[in-house]
Amino acid sequence: MKKRLDHLGIMVKDMDASIQFYVNELGFTLKDRLLHTNGVIELAFLGFNESGETEIELIKGYNDSLPNEGKVHHFAIQTETIEDDFKRMMEHTHIELIDNEVITLPNGYRYFYIYGPDREWIEFFQR
Repeated sequence: MKKRLDHLGIMVKDMDASIQFYVNELGFTLKDRLLHTNGVIELAFLGFNESGETEIELIKGYNDSLPNEGKVHHFAIQTETIEDDFKRMMEHTHIELIDNEVITLPNGYRYFYIYGPDREWIEFFQR
């Protein structure tokens, strides 16, 4: 049986604001939104509509007292256009960048981080 990472859960405070951010600013597609069977927790699944992709699961109502950095340190969006992505994020006054430049690792991989709506770290990553 082949194994792969299916999804990454991120706890959020405002589901609508988080969905809007991930869809409008980062280009995700909202694939499903539902109320958990317990009637309290709301879930939303987002992705890029690629075959076999790992999805993001937004979770509201599980824990409303999130630390500033959120419940996940970061997740990475793979890109082939890191410089263009960095410029695009800089143009949005409502998006806060964590890094003030694209960083290059010794192996040539390049990345930068931004904050999401609940101060979760989002990495743009180019191999």
